[in-house]
Amino acid sequence: MPKRVLTGTVVSDKAEKTVVVRVERRVKHPLYGKIIRLSKKYHAHDAANEFHVGEVVRIEECAPISKLKTWTVVDRIGVAKALKSDIAEPDAIAPQAEPSKPAEEAKEEKTPKPKPAKKSKAKAEDVAEADA
Repeated sequence: MPKRVLTGTVVSDKAEKTVVVRVERRVKHPLYGKIIRLSKKYHAHDAANEFHVGEVVRIEECAPISKLKTWTVVDRIGVAKALKSDIAEPDAIAPQAEPSKPAEEAKEEKTPKPKPAKKSKAKAEDVAEADA
């Protein structure tokens, strides 16, 4: 029986000697007739750890290697897309602005203002003074 061969994109390469490949397929919805994309993830064996996230690879069915791995990576079809975190321009990172006021002045501004006395207590004191 021939081995199945699928093409997909590597979505994770964090495990040792394993990559996770997402394979997408297009099917027609049985009722509405719209073409929809369905995807499934496969764990594939990568002995040399040479495949990275974003690359388009071809995987082939094989005998079970572990609980989840029953596929091996055959070859690379496309290169990895550049990640935004990898491309960091030095001009894009702005230096942190220094505070305009010294720290001592900033602390003074943050001190709470004394609260005015409540009117009910003030009225009671005025009444007591008037009676005396």
